[in-house]
Amino acid sequence: MPAKTGEQYKQGLKEANNNVYIHGERVEDPTTHPAFKNVIDSMANLYDLQYEKPEKMLYTSPTSGEKVGMTFLRPESIEDLVKRREAIQEWARTSGGMMGRSPDYLNAEVMAMGVANDLFAEDDQMFADNARRFYEYARENDISLTHTLIHPQVNREKAQHEQKDANVALHLKEKREDGIIVEGVRLLATQGGITDEILVFPSTVKPAGELDDPYSLAFVVPNNTDGLKFISRESFDYGKSEWDHPLGSRFEEGDAIVYFDNVFVPWDRVFVCGNSSICNRTFLETNAVVHMSHQVVAKNVVKTEFVLGTVLKLMESIGIDGFQHVKDKGTEIMLALETMKSHLYRAEQNATLDKWGTMTPDFEALNAARNWYPNVYPRLVEILRILGASGLMGIPTEADFQNEELGPIVNRALQSKNMEGYERVKLFRLAWDLTLSSFGSRQMHYEYYFFGDPIKMRMSYFDSYDKEPYKAYVQDFLDQVKSSKPGHVNS
Repeated sequence: MPAKTGEQYKQGLKEANNNVYIHGERVEDPTTHPAFKNVIDSMANLYDLQYEKPEKMLYTSPTSGEKVGMTFLRPESIEDLVKRREAIQEWARTSGGMMGRSPDYLNAEVMAMGVANDLFAEDDQMFADNARRFYEYARENDISLTHTLIHPQVNREKAQHEQKDANVALHLKEKREDGIIVEGVRLLATQGGITDEILVFPSTVKPAGELDDPYSLAFVVPNNTDGLKFISRESFDYGKSEWDHPLGSRFEEGDAIVYFDNVFVPWDRVFVCGNSSICNRTFLETNAVVHMSHQVVAKNVVKTEFVLGTVLKLMESIGIDGFQHVKDKGTEIMLALETMKSHLYRAEQNATLDKWGTMTPDFEALNAARNWYPNVYPRLVEILRILGASGLMGIPTEADFQNEELGPIVNRALQSKNMEGYERVKLFRLAWDLTLSSFGSRQMHYEYYFFGDPIKMRMSYFDSYDKEPYKAYVQDFLDQVKSSKPGHVNS
């Protein structure tokens, strides 16, 4: 079938009847539930956009001949990489980059593992075939995916098999002729309540040892699989109007604890079964982390553009754009944006064909960007908060402006250099939703931990960085320094 429309996406969620819980209750229809309906509409908009801009968002499937989503594209040239990135950014612009787990993120992952699948064959050729077939299935059916990577935070001092309650984490319970039985808990499935299927993969940050083999799993199942439950956190969509909560009312993706209650996974949906070595190498050796990072950096360019635009509008609205310290803060964001764009450009222009014939971005550029941005985004938000000052507190609601008695008062009282009060508060409510609301706070926390613990990531970055050329350069320089010590001869 061709790429989905928004209505097909919503109808699929209705028919699936997934086991999603929020606020202690099971969700009967997520498309009408107040915690999910608005973000589902935003997701539907992404699917509809594929047909509104087919030249940018769709391409012809190499197997079916149907028009499928560009974000599933296996790039074979730099031009293909750019096409895919333009589709990624087209989607990101609909939310200002605030939907961190829009479908393109995992579309890139399943493409990479589906093509570079021979790693999975180290255990059994069946697993490699499964990865290849699932990529085609996801692409041809425009499957929306959530994923889960990490074990519950019980005792971080111990390996998973050493935990007091070692069975609380998702683990292999039984192998059967027709598949496996898995049981336990995984964190943290973003969009768990509003997608079709769930990918279970190992963490990229914390490698496992052989004693953790029972926890070393990779598979995919539909979200309505028997025994699978999504326990969603409190929603940050509080049912307010888009005017009052311009971001939280539309782009609150949600995050969920996932419980596997003796869930059956057929063999054709399994990629790794009880092999910590393969799990530890999956993301890097299939280049999945490279293609996922390409999507993330492309999205974060858009996100930084959105923050910069909000800051510039705010500065202009209240006449602070001429002050030196204000310009300096604006420049910080501009420099962050241009740095991210440079990383992205280098990644694409230095791309090379991998051994499977996939055009793969320069990971050095992407890896630097994904390690840098978690420390930068909180500063970008801080700048917006500092410049907004008390204006981020003095923000009436839309109802205040609609009140016959209060409306004229607040419209006059909150006017700005070039805006009436109504328009100025509308802008400041956006700035507030970016910085101080529950939605904005979650965005900052989310970016900081996007790929995992940033300290562990930076340690890994340091350990894997090719340091020898730089040490050799300095040693060569030192070897050329003439000694003045009597009797010493340079070797």
